[in-house]
Amino acid sequence: MHTLTVGTGRIAFETRGYFRRGDQVFFTFLFPVLMLTIFATAFSSMDFGPGVTAAGYYLPGMLAAGILLSGVQNLGIDIANERHDGTLKRLAGTPLAPASYFIGKLGQVFVTGVAQAALLLVVARVVFDVGLPTDPARWGTFAWVLGLGLVTCALLGIAVAQLPRSGKSAGAVITPVVLVLQFISGVYLPYSQLPGWLQQTAAVFPLKWMAQGMRQVFLPDSFAAAEVGGSWALASVALALALWLLLGFVAALAVFRWIRKD
Repeated sequence: MHTLTVGTGRIAFETRGYFRRGDQVFFTFLFPVLMLTIFATAFSSMDFGPGVTAAGYYLPGMLAAGILLSGVQNLGIDIANERHDGTLKRLAGTPLAPASYFIGKLGQVFVTGVAQAALLLVVARVVFDVGLPTDPARWGTFAWVLGLGLVTCALLGIAVAQLPRSGKSAGAVITPVVLVLQFISGVYLPYSQLPGWLQQTAAVFPLKWMAQGMRQVFLPDSFAAAEVGGSWALASVALALALWLLLGFVAALAVFRWIRKD
């Protein structure tokens, strides 16, 4: 109970620290909003289908990308920097349990990820007049894809934070991987138009499945024909995210250290 109480208290601390770092806010919190604005404006004259505008077409992908950025990129770089500047070393000398530290980080990702998704929806609706779903079942799908995706990506962010050799190299190590995944997972480019080997590669990672789940929420059912197998396959989305959540949990526990051995 003490561990949970301390970890819950750290959520507010971590969230305040997040919004005080301007570069982090721009590249993880506001970046999907910026990209939605660019794509919605640049491709406003294209025909995406009956009743679907450019903003409506790209909204699901940007929501999925925001989850990845909030978890993997945000936490990966943040924790690597904390290790580099000695924050983790100082925390290792306190009674703070690693579980409390994890709860604080996971809570921060959840709070900022939900806020980012809400901002994207407001911008899409108010600025670009995107029609939002009225079916409660679709909003239910949105809730579990968002929640499961945020926890999964946060755990993966904790794990990949061990890869950079220093805080200075964290951005160079993590950001390109996150960017490549966005291009091959149906965020910026139509997934069905990618070569088969790229589709198979993207299907290994969680972003493709989060984007597919979000498309089911915000796009007409007729768009399901463009998916692999010709359906939204929400059961496969849930299974893939659950497997990555388990993998991220095991990896985070296995590799996290207050201080690198080297």
